[in-house]
Amino acid sequence: MQSETGRESLWERATRIFPGGVNSPVRSFRGVGGQPFFVREAHDAYLVDETGRSYLDYVMGYGPLILGHAHRQVVKAVREQAQRGLAYGVPTQLEVEMGEFLSASVRTAEMLRLVNSGTEATMTALRIARGVTGRRLVVKFAGSYHGHHDSLLIKAGSGAATLGVPDSAGVPPEIAALTLTVPYNDAEALRAVFQQYGRDIAAVIAEPVAGNMGTVPPVAGFLETIRALTQQYGALWVSDEVMTGYRVNFGSVAESRGLNPDLITLAKVIGAGMPVGAYGGKRAYLEQVAPLGPVYQAGTFSGNPVAVAAGLAQLHVIAQERFYLELEERTKTLAQGLVERGRRHGLDVSVNQQGAMMTLFFRSTPPRNFAQVQQSDQDRYRRYFHGMLERNVFMPPSPFETAFISSAHTDDDVEMTLAAADAVFRTL
Repeated sequence: MQSETGRESLWERATRIFPGGVNSPVRSFRGVGGQPFFVREAHDAYLVDETGRSYLDYVMGYGPLILGHAHRQVVKAVREQAQRGLAYGVPTQLEVEMGEFLSASVRTAEMLRLVNSGTEATMTALRIARGVTGRRLVVKFAGSYHGHHDSLLIKAGSGAATLGVPDSAGVPPEIAALTLTVPYNDAEALRAVFQQYGRDIAAVIAEPVAGNMGTVPPVAGFLETIRALTQQYGALWVSDEVMTGYRVNFGSVAESRGLNPDLITLAKVIGAGMPVGAYGGKRAYLEQVAPLGPVYQAGTFSGNPVAVAAGLAQLHVIAQERFYLELEERTKTLAQGLVERGRRHGLDVSVNQQGAMMTLFFRSTPPRNFAQVQQSDQDRYRRYFHGMLERNVFMPPSPFETAFISSAHTDDDVEMTLAAADAVFRTL
């Protein structure tokens, strides 16, 4: 799976120059063992590595490629804009069109700003929350990942209502102590945190469907509890829809459930594979951002015209009637088929699925929080991953990641996947 150049493989060259051989940790395959393959090109639902071998792809760039790889309308938009220039350093009509599109389909985003990544978006959303409320503390949920900035690389302390501790070297304990971590889907733990710290909590940041512990949907009433407690105590609710926005349904998952967050963060799908993110919210909060207000945020490449052109092209396609209905039906077929075949071979398997997101867990019941996710059989997932890869199906290289389905995946692709899984399950 590695192309040779001279005497060294690509992997050997990569490990000499990049930490762990990669530019983002999950790409190293350390969660499942072995070495990653190197991609040469991709089309529709398939990756092609440097040896010419094809893989049916369920990673899909970790979410943004809801139309599949190299969709013709996205590529056309990128090519046409690139010929007009790559970056200008001044506003463009494309930025305005993107902003108007997002604001029209996400009611929370009365105003918004484009950035370059989900990490930038969540980092700034929390800065706004602290600036607006004048408070210090932030609440997050165990197992949720909101980017690699210091405030959120935090793991839980010894109890539900304890202050956080660093989850990464280089994060000062003083910063970690400003973040409270509670279990996802645990309304009572969240209530206890607010009872103890409520008057000093600036924000709760939550994925309306968790995607970074694998797919974990909210239980009935959980999101409503977040909304009620933040309103009761004067904190802001940041709905982190970097992964779920325009992926589970058109627009915001929280809003599709009848809820109104104070701030929202978006990325992935709105960039179509290019580096685009956004944060938005109620006008009164966004007017606190420079140059209008005292909360500072800036970015040389924010609203980059090539990236925005790609994102707009994809957004216009997925706005079409029945797009999400057909995508979800295909995802359900895959999810249910995996469970049926796993159990047919006597395996404890379950699936969480929301829209075009899903995760297979090697445990008998679907997990509802990170602790339950960790109880799944990770060694069996490792063997499942490699068995599928040997059969040219690329599943997420970690038991804690979400699989993504695109409109480029066909019924035949799903059948091929289920046949491969059946063969792998037989060996587990």
